[in-house]
Amino acid sequence: MELNSTNSNDIELVGKLNSSVKKIKSEIGKVIIGQDKIIDDLLVSIFAGGHCLLVGGVPGLAKTLLIKTLADVLDLKFSRIQFTPDLMPGDITGTEIIEEDQVTKKRSFRFIEGPVFANIILADEINRTPPKTQSALLEAMQEHKVTAMGKTYQLDEPFFVLATQNPIEQEGTYPLPEAQLDRFMFNVWLDYPSYQEEIEIIKSTTSDYVPELEKIISRDELIAFQKLVRRVPIADNVIEYAVKKVKLSRTEKDNGSQLNDWISWGAGPRASQYLVIAAKTRAIMEGRYTPSIDDIKSSLVPVLRHRIIPNFNAEAEGITSLDIISKLIEE
Repeated sequence: MELNSTNSNDIELVGKLNSSVKKIKSEIGKVIIGQDKIIDDLLVSIFAGGHCLLVGGVPGLAKTLLIKTLADVLDLKFSRIQFTPDLMPGDITGTEIIEEDQVTKKRSFRFIEGPVFANIILADEINRTPPKTQSALLEAMQEHKVTAMGKTYQLDEPFFVLATQNPIEQEGTYPLPEAQLDRFMFNVWLDYPSYQEEIEIIKSTTSDYVPELEKIISRDELIAFQKLVRRVPIADNVIEYAVKKVKLSRTEKDNGSQLNDWISWGAGPRASQYLVIAAKTRAIMEGRYTPSIDDIKSSLVPVLRHRIIPNFNAEAEGITSLDIISKLIEE
């Protein structure tokens, strides 16, 4: 199904989404000052049905507040999981307990749902817990279900995970392997606020002002918008542009790229998929019915940042994955 004049319902949905996005940003702006690009990327991730990895330079940049505010405005159930070295998989997915019937005295198992049973999950400092516990969340991200004692439990839709990492705390951490990083649609870097933004933040957070947030869309509407994204038509040349850029990130002899000397490992086909889905989402969020190459360009950094691994030569020359992406765009 395509968005065209014969499908008035989809045309109407695009207009409704565009209007809703403006209202959502306005409501978030009552609590969060600045961070417009971050908010845009988070909304793209949610409406595209992907997950997001948020890397903050230092603690205290309002990551939790941002996600909690987003959940409130979207009327979704929010859950925060603080990852620590002693966190167990059952602490995320849930555990089974033995219950005794007061009348028959028979004992049976009952599953107690863990914090992963919510719509928006904030996995705070995911790199501070061992791989076994990380994988419990990553399975839920991929399958949208959890398994306990041989039984499978479906998670509620929509299901969105935002995981955070604090790169300044390297001691005692367990960095996510590249294969697991690939499950995240976006890698978004949260930076310091500007001087003027920080003044506004201090003014608002040291007063007795408590904003009242309006719930903009329902859970069912969000699911309808996520399905709409898949029906957005896209030109072949836009898809070809996305695939070419991803292909340039790989160390293939036949790709003609000058970047091979800097890249140890490049992005896989999932990166091309996410670029196209993100482009479709950005287009309809802005009220347009089909994406352009500029929509692909807008997502190249968050999609490729964690999928391009610089090699020793690049590190010796001080070349980062961001530098490689900039060169890749130029090529």
